[in-house]
Amino acid sequence: MPRFKVKGVLERDPAIDLWKHTLSHISTVYGRLAYLASLRDLNSGVYRHHGLAATFGRDESARALRESHEQVFREWLRLSLAEKSRDLSDYLNNLEDPKVLVLSHWTKSKSYRNQAPSSVDEAEKLYFYSDLEALLAIAVNASRVA
Repeated sequence: MPRFKVKGVLERDPAIDLWKHTLSHISTVYGRLAYLASLRDLNSGVYRHHGLAATFGRDESARALRESHEQVFREWLRLSLAEKSRDLSDYLNNLEDPKVLVLSHWTKSKSYRNQAPSSVDEAEKLYFYSDLEALLAIAVNASRVA
């Protein structure tokens, strides 16, 4: 009798489940980074995902989210500046809100500074901010020309 896996079956590991059912469906690295950062409570730093917590428990869920956030953040850092530019552009082009509006808000609020995991060192955060701010300046200037 052939062995097969029933479609939609949850994995035994919350990180694998998170990747398979959620993160793999987000087409950009920056999109995955923004999504994972959005699951971290800004008041406490605790990661929350109702579905993962219901299946794997709060602690295992939070651990998987934190580790995934760190991995995706470092994946973004490893991209070349040209790759980051394409990835960020793809991310911005797929948002519901107009790119110009998003860029304006990010420039004023600097909300992207909440996307770095708390656990990474200061040098990694500064590298993230400097690259992202350079890319934002380029994108803002390009949108003004257009």
